[in-house]
Amino acid sequence: MKLKFFTTASMININQPHENTPDTDTPNSGSIAVVIPVYNHAGTIAAVIRKTLSHNLPVIVVDDGSTDNTYEAVQSIPGIQVLRHRENRGKGAALLTGMREVAGKYRWAICLDADGQHNPDDIPDLIAALPADRAAVIIGKRRGMETAPWTSRFGRKFSNFWVWVSGAALLADSQSGFRIYPLPEIPNLDVAAKRYQYELEVLVKAAHRGIGTIEVPVSVNYAPMGQRISHFRPFRDFMRNTATFSRLITRRVFSPGLWRTRSNETGVMQKP
Repeated sequence: MKLKFFTTASMININQPHENTPDTDTPNSGSIAVVIPVYNHAGTIAAVIRKTLSHNLPVIVVDDGSTDNTYEAVQSIPGIQVLRHRENRGKGAALLTGMREVAGKYRWAICLDADGQHNPDDIPDLIAALPADRAAVIIGKRRGMETAPWTSRFGRKFSNFWVWVSGAALLADSQSGFRIYPLPEIPNLDVAAKRYQYELEVLVKAAHRGIGTIEVPVSVNYAPMGQRISHFRPFRDFMRNTATFSRLITRRVFSPGLWRTRSNETGVMQKP
């Protein structure tokens, strides 16, 4: 294995990236790559990767400075590309590292979490929602949130409202990390947040650029209390969210050109 160090991230190529042999039943699959950010999820990341690889899409894993055995868990999996931050920089930074890596080769980046919350078998439903003639952010709207921790349920409602006030569409699940982003538009946005707040701010900045949002119902799996590893800290992240929304709303108030901006396309697709 050859290890290369970069200023912002060290990159390790494990064998070769997965050959993109598109499933003929999956629209646009030849222009799509999967980006999985991971931080200290050694117990779940391998299963997430293997299930994702079954969809015949190239997979890029971004290790955001993990301090557990995450790297050891992924290095033995063939057919993936691994990018590694020297230190933890945040989920948003990890997403950007992955998207910038694939932006010159692919039109879309599917992003999902490494903790097993998202089911890779929902990937075809997200791909089916891709518009053929314009950029849009596809969001996996999680069903079954009644089993989620109360912090997740409250946080989703809180964020939905303030994302809307900041100038984006009124969404049902603005906190879902299961998404498809258009490339290169999304990594080129001037998003300041680099941690969890990236996923909120990017929706607002995308709306300001006229990039629409489509929500697609997906399943969700929350491990029982005591088994689920979460890096969410209610007070700390609430304060960070508040700071992010305060900055976005202030910018909108003092920028008349943003007063009427909303995404040019918003909708919820239902499964048949």
